Amino acid sequence: MRLPLIALIASGFSLVNAFSSGRSKPSFARKPKIPLPPAVARSGPVVSRNGTVLPPLNQTFTFQQLKDHTNPSLGTFTQRFWTTSEFYEEGGPIILFTPGETNAEEFTGYLTNETINGQIAQQENGATIVLEHRFYGLSNPLPDLSVESLRLHTIQQAIDDLEYFANNVVLPMPNGGKLKPDTTPWILIGGSYSGALTSWTLVNKPGLFAAGYASSAVVEAILTFWEYFEPERLFMPANCSADVEAVIAHIDEVFMGSDEKAIQEIKTAFGMGDVTHLDDVASALQSNLFDWQSLLLSSDGGLFFDFCDALEVKDGVNAPAQGWGLAHALPAWESFWTTTYFALLCGDDDANDCLGTHNESQSFWTDTSIDNSDRSWFWTVCNFVGYLQVAAPVGKPTLVSRVVQDAYELRQCEMMFEAAFSSPPTPATAEIDRLYAGWNVTVDNLFFANGQRDPWRYSTVSAPGVELVSTQSQPIEVGPGFHCSDLLTIEGTVNDGVLAVQTEGLAAMKRWIAAWKPKPAAVRRGADGDAVQRLATPIL
Repeated sequence: MRLPLIALIASGFSLVNAFSSGRSKPSFARKPKIPLPPAVARSGPVVSRNGTVLPPLNQTFTFQQLKDHTNPSLGTFTQRFWTTSEFYEEGGPIILFTPGETNAEEFTGYLTNETINGQIAQQENGATIVLEHRFYGLSNPLPDLSVESLRLHTIQQAIDDLEYFANNVVLPMPNGGKLKPDTTPWILIGGSYSGALTSWTLVNKPGLFAAGYASSAVVEAILTFWEYFEPERLFMPANCSADVEAVIAHIDEVFMGSDEKAIQEIKTAFGMGDVTHLDDVASALQSNLFDWQSLLLSSDGGLFFDFCDALEVKDGVNAPAQGWGLAHALPAWESFWTTTYFALLCGDDDANDCLGTHNESQSFWTDTSIDNSDRSWFWTVCNFVGYLQVAAPVGKPTLVSRVVQDAYELRQCEMMFEAAFSSPPTPATAEIDRLYAGWNVTVDNLFFANGQRDPWRYSTVSAPGVELVSTQSQPIEVGPGFHCSDLLTIEGTVNDGVLAVQTEGLAAMKRWIAAWKPKPAAVRRGADGDAVQRLATPIL
């Protein structure tokens, strides 16, 4: 049974708190973020297979990472990581994972067999690592997120971090200083953006990792990513999709017209009468659609399906496939938004402060303090990958108002990074796809796992029209899951399709690790200069 919305409210759930430290704007574009695994005991000791008592999962270790791989003379910064050797036996692989664009300390569940990482470790007798990405959490090359600091926040620097870490870290385990990629098989795992980083790293650093596992990997940088909403439109209840399309078509007709009274009536009915700019009003309504990204097969849907129920259940009766139509759906959406959703979205803020994106003095645009994942991610969006989640082109069905176009998103790049952009930028998507192969990736020992219901599927190698062929050396498996469903063990427990993807992934890892051979001594990499990590330093 789905957790009813009233229960979410009673338990203190708030969409305001669901975003980055409360600093995000609810209408801000969603990051391609991986799901958290089920809660596991993080603070108690872990016992290995041979009975050794190991540090708790939440024991933080640090590594001295190069600030700038193109100029090592700039020195190092402290990069956080978490690790366990619960399943490790001599000769087993080291399994490296970064959750990507977020503070990593909540993701220590990825050290365990509640995830595919831990399943691989259990099968292959490996150790697991969660590494915090540069410029996220407390792993920052410089003390702020100013434009000057963020110039070191590039995809290539992140790839080079993985190489330098693997070649130089001394892990807190027996022989932890000798487990380098030349003599020990390393497996790189990622999901979503970090799944793309896995693919891009194997392209850019051939031979460094013995294998890679890329879940929902957004490998193709795309400027105008209207297709983000296509899997949702196709897989959400048909009646809900039909009515959302009808409401949005009506709102677009009004907003693009000249009847100021009709425009104000819609704004007021949604509780956004004081929101100055129509693009902000139109963008705010995407929030109900963004809730699709958090769905899992092992849960019952929460807010997204509460939204659809509000539109499609009338007097206890479900709407037919074509929906109830505009006359019912519009006031139903307005009611759900004003009586339930807005408070979850904005808390005590008024609508203009919460949803408006045109006031440059708001701290959302000016705050350069660290551990602000939205700012760090938006730098990547504005410079490199795009992924602008906007309306479908004219002539195609759309769940999103056609008021929301690329210009709306790119204007925000200029606002947030005015020292970098004197006008709205054009992200270097073509260059990223050229450098790191995008949809055209062909490397050995890389496993791709994707989900049919994933809103990011159209940027993965399983996007419609992509002709990349699944092979033994680069398998591509598609299951019925949502975003990164296959990373979570529980998703395979409740769904045979996801289990089949996980089973294929485990089989590929078994095959590739069995065939892996250490490099001959004559061709092994040396440590990178004098900055070799001598000890993995715990934070007590």
